[in-house]
Amino acid sequence: MNPKKKSYSLGLDFGTNSVRALIVDTANGDEISTAVINYPSGEAGILLDPKDPNLARQNPADYVEAMVRVIKKALTQAKKTKKGFSPDLIIGLGVDTTGSTPLPVDKNGLPLAFHDEFKNNLNAQAWLWKDHTAFAEAQEITELAAREHPEYLAKCGGVYSSEWFFSKILHCLRVDPEVFEAAHSWVELADFIPALITGTLSLEKIKRSRCAAGHKAMFNDAWGGLPAKDFLSQLDPKLGQLRDRLYNQTYTSDQTAGFLTKSWAKMLGLKPGIPVAVGAFDAHLGAVGAGVAPGKFVKIIGTSTCDICVWPNDQPLADIPGLCGIVDGSVLPGYFGLEAGQSAVGDIFNWFVNYLQPGGPKKGSHEELTKKAAALLPGESGLLALDWNNGNRTILVDQRLTGLLLGQTLHTKPEEIYLALIEATAFGALTIIKRFQEYGVEIKEVINCGGIAEKNPLVMQVYADVLGLEMKIARSSQTCALGSAMAGAVVAGKINGGYNRFEEAQAAMCGVRSQTFKPRPDRHQVYQQLYTLSRQLHDAFGTRNWSGNLYHLMKDLLDIRDHQLEKAREASLSKRKKKI
Repeated sequence: MNPKKKSYSLGLDFGTNSVRALIVDTANGDEISTAVINYPSGEAGILLDPKDPNLARQNPADYVEAMVRVIKKALTQAKKTKKGFSPDLIIGLGVDTTGSTPLPVDKNGLPLAFHDEFKNNLNAQAWLWKDHTAFAEAQEITELAAREHPEYLAKCGGVYSSEWFFSKILHCLRVDPEVFEAAHSWVELADFIPALITGTLSLEKIKRSRCAAGHKAMFNDAWGGLPAKDFLSQLDPKLGQLRDRLYNQTYTSDQTAGFLTKSWAKMLGLKPGIPVAVGAFDAHLGAVGAGVAPGKFVKIIGTSTCDICVWPNDQPLADIPGLCGIVDGSVLPGYFGLEAGQSAVGDIFNWFVNYLQPGGPKKGSHEELTKKAAALLPGESGLLALDWNNGNRTILVDQRLTGLLLGQTLHTKPEEIYLALIEATAFGALTIIKRFQEYGVEIKEVINCGGIAEKNPLVMQVYADVLGLEMKIARSSQTCALGSAMAGAVVAGKINGGYNRFEEAQAAMCGVRSQTFKPRPDRHQVYQQLYTLSRQLHDAFGTRNWSGNLYHLMKDLLDIRDHQLEKAREASLSKRKKKI
């Protein structure tokens, strides 16, 4: 890094509902400009089918339109807020996206949805990460791999998910052969955007993300890349034929996908020739932006949650059941990237507030419910919930599971349910951490990021109390975009005075906030009791092999409730005596 030469990097973060652009100072990570543009199509950017709750697609044109607008908006803001700023000082560009979000494309690498005959066909759109229509195909892939190639499953947690690449493509083949036949190939959104703006969309030129391929498409150099052609052909001969039109090599995000073309530079207001990093998924680059390193566990908490940690690739690491993948280089080159997550977190809180609307728009707001819930003791409500409203991603990998609320009575209040839902997501997080620790992955600290981590202290405190670990918060409010900007700085390293390695960029450009949330021992003790009951529900409803009796569970919840209510009464009485 050349400290005398002022330079900036641009990060693009393609989320579920919008795209964000972030311009940062490469010397210290100062964020001089940020902008957000919502996707215009569908419901909050998502194309839905009222007849199929599992379907979630996106219009690829939204990505292009929003990208152009958001970069121009960020550049305009940067010129106003930073003296001496010029787009010519941007030395690199990085991209992160949701995933697995594959697009069917034509021979030129352009989405089929750009063609008039397919523009209104949902199956020709981008298959958003949260699309679960392929649950049957996912089970089929899992069963075949378990019989013939268990090594495929060993690196992706033992179960192939309906959220992932081949499940979605196989489902498209089954339900819409016309779209499948018209598609020359399929491209992850994380690969499409860098290829689009660098003019490398052709199959011969496009550089595929190690992150996307390894975590969602069972790519691993140990067995020659993607799953074998004969394996895919057993699922369907046409799927086997498609393998020849996919890819055989992948790249980490410290590598250059290409260079910004003159035409795209003109449209975006940037200088041509800027190096663009190989894309990756939002959570993985978000972990980079949060400071992930061995022993540092990053939780990106939003509508869903993604958990990321890394492990040196020269040290032994067991296969860990239930994960979303163990992939060499998917987060940091030189380390295995380990991914886990929860299919719904913020979505659950929003469901309760926006759909059920307890108490009306004022009394039932997030702010009001949070305020009232914060006054409750753990277990005081007698409630227990499971966070499976959108299925379970880790450790059960079962999108056919649904949510549960247990223990409600005629006296149950909205804030008690709200707290129970927060606790449910915390118990889900603890189950994930315990799985990592069970297989020898040491977790010394937890770094949280995302809107919920920043804006809702109650959630962070409950997580600290449940997990028994201090909750730290990343310094940046947009770690995904920051991680992308850091990737841009790294690929520019040998060209324009950026960084050579992610670790160098992290040391200069990211950190944590001073405010942390420490576990309260008395509450942690109660939550340990509640977690024991939660885990029994988890195993009873989520596993095939569980055998037991849940007769005691409601009674145990009532015992905990009565003890906590008595404790609350004693505390209230003590306060009144002090006032007297």
